Amino acid sequence: MQHASHPEIVKRLKRAHGHLAGVIAMIEDGRSCVDLAQQLHAVEAAITNAKRVLIQDHMEHCLGDGVEHGGKSARDALTEFKTLSKYL
Repeated sequence: MQHASHPEIVKRLKRAHGHLAGVIAMIEDGRSCVDLAQQLHAVEAAITNAKRVLIQDHMEHCLGDGVEHGGKSARDALTEFKTLSKYL
């Protein structure tokens, strides 16, 4: 299922992918550990933000709208929410 947020998430992940490739090149070039740690932190933050947007969008649209419009029972939504909460 495609959500409205998916193109933005893809954009964030592609940016993180580019940063990660840059970190690999930095390691191969022998750059300082401080520089590497800083760039790895940026990659990690980009991925974390993409994950957060994905989960929030899913909770709002798949769970919230699903229960509101009768497409999903409250029990099923709660079970799915519990599963999602492991990734927060």
